[in-house]
Amino acid sequence: MPNNLMPNSPMPNPETRSQLSMMLTLADSRLPIGGHVHSGGVEQAIADRVVVDATTLAEFLRRRIATSGLVAASIAAAVADGTIDVPTAQRETDARTPSAAGRRASLAQGRGMRRLAGRLWPQHDWSDHTPRTHLPVISGAVGRISELSGFHTALILVYTTMSGAATAGQRLLALDPADVAVVIADLGSECERVAAAAAVELADLSDPMLDVFAERHERRDMPLFVS
Repeated sequence: MPNNLMPNSPMPNPETRSQLSMMLTLADSRLPIGGHVHSGGVEQAIADRVVVDATTLAEFLRRRIATSGLVAASIAAAVADGTIDVPTAQRETDARTPSAAGRRASLAQGRGMRRLAGRLWPQHDWSDHTPRTHLPVISGAVGRISELSGFHTALILVYTTMSGAATAGQRLLALDPADVAVVIADLGSECERVAAAAAVELADLSDPMLDVFAERHERRDMPLFVS
């Protein structure tokens, strides 16, 4: 066994982590931006019978990434590219998230990502993200320190926005995993299109339906997902 694969070998230096490995790490569904805790509105959409099968799940996901996904990705891209600073990005995210429940969900996921960032880059000053940070803002900061482009940072956020919600839909509706995998694959080109638009400028649109879902979900009795 090569020495660098021995169980007691030291952890790799953060400076040696490749951009590709960081992209794969950030796209992992087990992270705070994945679908194991937050459904991205899918749980409420299912409860309200807007999403009932794989077809309507795909329609919901396409709508979500084209609206709130685009907005979040544009903020992440701007932070990654350095066109806006962190305090400004926090304010812009607040302003672009009409639902109070939606803001709380973003901050909850941002807190998890901030914890991960502190573990990966303990030498970096993360004070701008304390005591609160939105998910798109900390994601952009992680993209910047990883030397990812704004486009690739946006693509990661859009993809995880879509795939995390898809996974939640699969669990809640007991869908065939193969059907959901096809949905995710089919939306790949849409994720790229949205990420490309997000990397150009800050988006400022919203989707009232998603805001309503967020508010209704927060008032649910015993929800399975946080949001």
